[in-house]
Amino acid sequence: MMTIKTTNLGFPRLGRKREWKKAIESYWNKKITKEELDSQLQNLHRENLLLQKHYGLDSVPIGDFSLYDHILDTSLLFNIIPERFQGREVNDDLLFDIARGNKENVASALIKWFNTNYHYIVPEWDNVSPKVGKNTLLERFNYAKSLHINAHPVIVGPITFVALSKGGNQSFEDKVRTLLPLYIEVFESLIQAGAELIQVDEPILVTDKSTELEAITQEAYQAFADAEVAQKLIIQTYFERANVKFLSDLPVKGIGLDFVHDHGHNLRQIENGNLDSSKTLFAGVIDGRNVWAADVEAKKALIEKLSQYSDDLYINPSSSLLLVPVSLDDETLDETVRDGLSFATEKLEELAALKNAINNNQTEQYDKLHAQYTRFQSQDFKNLDYDFESVRSQRPSAFSERKVLQQRRLNLPDLPTTTIGSFPQSPEVRKQRADWKNKRITDEAYDTFLNNEIKRWIEIQEEIGLDVFVHGEFERNDMVEFFGEKLQGFLVTRFGWVQSYGSRAVKPPIIYGDVKWTAPLTVKETVYAQSLTDKPVKGMLTGPVTILNWSFERVDIPRATVQDQIALAINEEVLALEKAGIQVIQVDEPALREGLPLRQEFHAAYLEKAVHSFKLATSSVADETQIHTHMCYSQFGQIIHAIHDLDADVISIETSRSHGDLIKDFEDINYDLGIGLGVYDIHSPRIPTEEEITTAIHRALKEIDRSLFWVNPDCGLKTRKEDEVKAALSVLVNSAKKLRQDHIESPQTSA
Repeated sequence: MMTIKTTNLGFPRLGRKREWKKAIESYWNKKITKEELDSQLQNLHRENLLLQKHYGLDSVPIGDFSLYDHILDTSLLFNIIPERFQGREVNDDLLFDIARGNKENVASALIKWFNTNYHYIVPEWDNVSPKVGKNTLLERFNYAKSLHINAHPVIVGPITFVALSKGGNQSFEDKVRTLLPLYIEVFESLIQAGAELIQVDEPILVTDKSTELEAITQEAYQAFADAEVAQKLIIQTYFERANVKFLSDLPVKGIGLDFVHDHGHNLRQIENGNLDSSKTLFAGVIDGRNVWAADVEAKKALIEKLSQYSDDLYINPSSSLLLVPVSLDDETLDETVRDGLSFATEKLEELAALKNAINNNQTEQYDKLHAQYTRFQSQDFKNLDYDFESVRSQRPSAFSERKVLQQRRLNLPDLPTTTIGSFPQSPEVRKQRADWKNKRITDEAYDTFLNNEIKRWIEIQEEIGLDVFVHGEFERNDMVEFFGEKLQGFLVTRFGWVQSYGSRAVKPPIIYGDVKWTAPLTVKETVYAQSLTDKPVKGMLTGPVTILNWSFERVDIPRATVQDQIALAINEEVLALEKAGIQVIQVDEPALREGLPLRQEFHAAYLEKAVHSFKLATSSVADETQIHTHMCYSQFGQIIHAIHDLDADVISIETSRSHGDLIKDFEDINYDLGIGLGVYDIHSPRIPTEEEITTAIHRALKEIDRSLFWVNPDCGLKTRKEDEVKAALSVLVNSAKKLRQDHIESPQTSA
């Protein structure tokens, strides 16, 4: 049998204890200098490289490390600078301003990376002058060489880069053609520096767009061949099946395929003779998106089968390990569950064990992993019975009837104002929560602190003049982790952080068993907040689809079953809030769109199940109880009908970063439920002006009935500073009040 090699497609940037996040935020807050930031990040990058070398990778990826986002890095590499930021030196401060916005300019749009919980900064093509700028990819490759590491550069390919972009007057094909000489220049510099492999990520080629992109893809990679750089290129795909024959026929050194999330299609295509055996194959055999340990026995059999079809076989994770936590080393977990887990570092160990077992018949590491996996699989995690049919999954009355009853009860003004849920979590809030979790303060002391913070923010909301309040979620570290800590069937780690966007890290819970509600989760804080005001206070919950999509899901039972288990648990909490007198309950589903499969053939089934689970969680309430939901930073055109089918009384949706693009989605649908289109971007420290918010509202009211429209920020305010929130919300409320007054004074001319 041939000798197999190991590689990786990307490693987490965060660091085991979020060192990356802390360094970058310290720089933003002027606590460290740029030189100190560079030093700290280089040390972390060095650790990542040496760790991968330690596990025997035959080629270590370079270009996965970033100060914010690898797509934004590519934009700056090719001088694709948003017009409003042009004229400045292209450096890291510019990168941060494009990503976050500043006092003068709004940030670039933030969009989900395919169907994951990672977000990229959307490249903007309006009035740009593409050229090769500072070649940080070459710098990092040379740095790896200085550490005596055999590395391969990683860059997003031209087809995917343009597909993820927006703006500009050129056609798609002409944008790609504009970039080709720039890619060639970068490839030539890397090859001259000694690169033997260059990983060119083209995940867009696993989507439904792949067929229409074949002609320009063929043209682009033929141009690379004509420039004599294609002989070093690995065209890498992940997250779904690809057209193996098309990729194999491209004039490149090799191709990369996902053998975990492809539904078995990639292997079947190879078995049917669609792979040129002379091509290098990067085989994604270890799950790069989930945290479950590999069945090394099954993986070994798969690798041995693939080796029959490729003369040069690398094994690697199915995607970049950016999507999983760094290491299990610092976790204190029950061994029965720990045996079944594998974070980024452990996945490198799995690759090493497989390589050693296959190449050298060294099986000690392999046997250990196989024994752990077998022990975990022997556990009984399916031990609860559910009566899904007994829970109502449809509101008894139509929205038009519910709306009348709810307005009679709530007495809300025209263009009611609210927020999405969370308020700023100051260092003191985080310290108190950490002290409580580590038993440094008593339950009573912590409850007193939370109540004081809730009271303070109820008073702030009264002063600003909002119409529907929230309690602020000060007890919650994360909107999914919080529920994972309280629902049966979830495991919450200490350091299982992954990057969501920029410096924002989340700690997804792990669903390992049957899910069950055992006691109220949010009632105490919500009822206390309601006792302080006559204004309605929203109960704040996370919906079943989002909890599942933002958790590491179990894979031993169908996904839809897990989702409905969570829905029943959330339904119990909804009813507990209603019983306690809460009149408005928000069940957030920000991740509904991101879970949409990449292939349209799976869309209808996914959306049907998602809508059913949401309604299972929310339909048992009385008509007078107003159900809200929220979705953020997504592209909604494909799911606009499913959003309507949720039958939520009010939905709030992010639109500010899309600069109004989302409103176009309502032109083709008569949306007849309550809706709030976020009127300012909470991801930026910039304070919106009254004119900007008023303009956003006027534009929305051209498509949406005024009686249905709510005014709100586009997302929760947890990550913002208190003074920013007060100022922005004051502008928001004043804008709504002015529009109400204008409507009263001249109802025929006001929008």
